[in-house]
Amino acid sequence: MLTSFYCPKLGGLIVKSPDDYNNELERRERELRQKEIELRLRELDSDVNGKNIQFYQTTKDQPDKLEKPWKQKTILGLKLFGLGVAALVAVRIASVLAGVIIVGMLAFVAYKLFFDNKKA
Repeated sequence: MLTSFYCPKLGGLIVKSPDDYNNELERRERELRQKEIELRLRELDSDVNGKNIQFYQTTKDQPDKLEKPWKQKTILGLKLFGLGVAALVAVRIASVLAGVIIVGMLAFVAYKLFFDNKKA
């Protein structure tokens, strides 16, 4: 079927069949993709070979030498004090718990020895 028609999407190109229209669209898409690839490659090349690379001089951080030692010692002392308090609390709790267990065991043994009826 050979019918000519005007196609405004193709810049006013007059195509003879729908197949010609599709072929022309595919050709233009390929050209557009090729141009985009070339443009991206040029951009990457200019980025890689660019001469305007900025270098920054690094410097070591210099903390205040007067404040740092006493702050560190104070923090370390507070940590040690907290650890000591926690250890004392743990020992107190353990001793109270051990005392309760010992008294409970003695009461149980006394009950079994003196108050338990043996019906055997």
